[in-house]
Amino acid sequence: MFGLFGKIKPVKIRSCNDSRKYGVAAKDVKELLKKGCKLLQLPLSGAHVCLYDDGTKVTDEYFKTLPDNTELVILSRDQTWSGGVVYDISQLLSASLYGDAIVKAAKGLLSDEKAPKRRKILTDLMQNLEDRSDLENRTDDEDWFKGVDARFKTKSAYMRYNCESRIRGYMKEVVEATKTIEKAKVRAEFEKASRSLAEMLKNARNNGSYFDRTEEEPDRLCTQEGWFTCQGSFDQELCPSFHSINPYSSQESRVFFSTWNLDHRIEKKRTVIPALLDALQNHKSVDVNLNYFYRMLFTRENLKLVHIVCHKKGAHNLQCDTKEIFRRAGNTQKGKQKVVGKKRRLL
Repeated sequence: MFGLFGKIKPVKIRSCNDSRKYGVAAKDVKELLKKGCKLLQLPLSGAHVCLYDDGTKVTDEYFKTLPDNTELVILSRDQTWSGGVVYDISQLLSASLYGDAIVKAAKGLLSDEKAPKRRKILTDLMQNLEDRSDLENRTDDEDWFKGVDARFKTKSAYMRYNCESRIRGYMKEVVEATKTIEKAKVRAEFEKASRSLAEMLKNARNNGSYFDRTEEEPDRLCTQEGWFTCQGSFDQELCPSFHSINPYSSQESRVFFSTWNLDHRIEKKRTVIPALLDALQNHKSVDVNLNYFYRMLFTRENLKLVHIVCHKKGAHNLQCDTKEIFRRAGNTQKGKQKVVGKKRRLL
């Protein structure tokens, strides 16, 4: 006899405008709507029910498969529901909370959340809410400077040093290539070229301006607030995932930013340095367009800032421009020295 009736299922219901939840037991959607609309004071005509988590519409067949105490939302005819996390975030952001209070509220939502995807969204939101990028000095944001050498008194100074360290590392790789050269004459010319490149890099202050938000816009890769945007892999114009980060905002963001790469579109080890070596096999360093190799090795002309997910480690299969490798006829030694010694901002 009991088989003629649906199994009574306990669920939790709420409306889309109220966070209060009510326990209701029903054998099907029809009974649930009848009880729920009465409890929530909603018109029964046109009412429908969906999952609180993601807004999936609940039919009679789906209702049978739901675990006990599933959280549901009852909606009137014209109402929609995008999902619980959207509601929670919109409520959080519309609340009259500021600073630490809104962070505390976000942590409260996170502590009660079980769904992995929603936990991830709330975690990302909380990191952005804890943004302290408006603070610049060590004395104002000591947490940001944890693990950072005491000589750095501002965030921008440290970020500049961070960029300089990366780019100086590229110069070390150029110098290391000297060890692979067997012919003494070629090695001597390569050493001359390396010294010229090092001098050019020194004059540009190792292009540390790329990570320094206090620099002028053409010379930095971030906004004035410190936001960096992924430029996409070497073979893409833009990042399809719109990755962005502000390492100035928190210690965690600063540490994670170290996983972002300054990626050479035309590869440094596979292509640029070998092309320089090849050029010096039968030519002197004064005949080689070192300004071109400098740009390919150390400037944003060939560097892209990419999120670790967008960094493709396989061969790029891009080559140096053969028309740029050697100095053009008519260039004088005086002109060369002007290029090497002149201090200028490099894009």
